[in-house]
Amino acid sequence: MGDMASRVLLIDDDTRLPELLREYLEQNGVALSHAPDGPRGLSMLEQGAFDAVLLDVMMPGMDGLEVCKRIRAKGNVPVIMLTARGDETDRVVGLELGADDYVGKPFSPRELLARLRAVLRRARPDVMSEQLVVGELSVDVPSRVATNRGAPVELTGIEFDILVALVRRAGRVVPRDALLSEAGRSDVVVGERTVDVHISHLRQKLGDDPPRLIKTVRGVGYVLTKD
Repeated sequence: MGDMASRVLLIDDDTRLPELLREYLEQNGVALSHAPDGPRGLSMLEQGAFDAVLLDVMMPGMDGLEVCKRIRAKGNVPVIMLTARGDETDRVVGLELGADDYVGKPFSPRELLARLRAVLRRARPDVMSEQLVVGELSVDVPSRVATNRGAPVELTGIEFDILVALVRRAGRVVPRDALLSEAGRSDVVVGERTVDVHISHLRQKLGDDPPRLIKTVRGVGYVLTKD
């Protein structure tokens, strides 16, 4: 992470949470700002550069899912949803709206920091040059840019990681759980449904319909065809 503190915005109506988290995060190189509701969170994002957003799903007024949708309409800042433990529907919907990860409440500051570091690492990976090309698809790993037929493809953090995992093994079947651990997600117990959601986003964004590029291997995973 270097010496540069990461700036993280917490959007949550629970006013105790920022107090609990702030000191721990600051000791670990993360500067935390807090917005008590969705509209204020969105306007803080307009005004300042944040490296990641922690977003509570359950808020009065504009809920976290709506906030997530609006954040994604504007850009690719990493978003971690804070959901009530075990609420699978919020999670899947959050991921469908483009969230990068989720943490179930109650969580420990340590767990949150681990997730934050993972999304920040993906957003700012070390500069190793790696250019992967399969057919008309080209993926530049360090700059996190994917182009298809010469046009850039806008991907969220985890979509990009899953694409890289598939492209690196083009022509071979990659099991679902391998896709997640490749994307740095092995610490998360994520349902198979999650991977399917990200794959369907990838297909949409790559114009892969009907799927010719990313093929499903039933009961196993996915394969990126070489030709």
